[in-house]
Amino acid sequence: MKKLYVLIIVLAISMASCFKLNSNLFNNLKCSSYQLDNYTGTQDFILDASYKIPDSLIHIFTLQSQAPGESKSTQIYAIYIGSISRIATDTVIMYCHGNKWHMDFYWQRAKLLANTGSKNQYGVLMIDYRGYGMSSGTPSENGMYADVDAALTWLKNEGLSNSRLMMYGFSLGTAPATMLTANPRSMVPSKLILEAPFASSTTMTDDATQLALPAGYVTTFKIDNGDEIKSVNQPFMWMHGLSDTFLNWQTNGLVVYNNYQGAYKEKHLIPGADHGEIPAKDGFVQYSSDLYTFIKR
Repeated sequence: MKKLYVLIIVLAISMASCFKLNSNLFNNLKCSSYQLDNYTGTQDFILDASYKIPDSLIHIFTLQSQAPGESKSTQIYAIYIGSISRIATDTVIMYCHGNKWHMDFYWQRAKLLANTGSKNQYGVLMIDYRGYGMSSGTPSENGMYADVDAALTWLKNEGLSNSRLMMYGFSLGTAPATMLTANPRSMVPSKLILEAPFASSTTMTDDATQLALPAGYVTTFKIDNGDEIKSVNQPFMWMHGLSDTFLNWQTNGLVVYNNYQGAYKEKHLIPGADHGEIPAKDGFVQYSSDLYTFIKR
């Protein structure tokens, strides 16, 4: 009887879940404008007034993104925190957000990064992948890589050098962050920071279904951070919550960390932190201190 139940589950997944998991991977939500500090939706945390970004340092604009093989470009939205006129001499964090909703949900995180080390210390660039927020198009794996690279092209055109580019990926965002560090296109990031990364489509599948099924049963994505990280030589920082119920730290993040073969790596395992809780559970001061130390080393 147990084998019959398993067979039924496998058949159901093979017929339906590919669509469901692919759709859930991109948990995008459209919006007509960005509210930033006025956003009232659910958020992982809300910073106090000391982290507020002056209006003069908030820039919302559009970029054109075109993936290989596409006949036309897609308009995506971006937010840059910092002085655009100082990009050539600033250190900039390219923040690749997770799968949830749009940039308003991640605004508090972007502010925290901008204030790492001291007030308005770093430039931060964040985009909404195609299909998210105000960005046009439909989410896709190749589109996501192209969207982040379009942002890097903008930074390059504004004068940013490779040595001042920090790549930061959270959850879903660890895929473009790792891919574009291992296989650079427009720019070569000088350091890579991954928060709660998943190792591959297979491990993501196992965590989601609790069954050791081939990834092809439930997703068509080819993402393999655990393999891509082998080609990363830049210094690497890994953060993961020990209570992450969405992406288990041992079957996902630890695999990525152990597969890294570059010159320097460091890990930060945060007790009691579930997915999305690392900055708050670690403490904003400690989280910022660890990031600042890594970036400056």
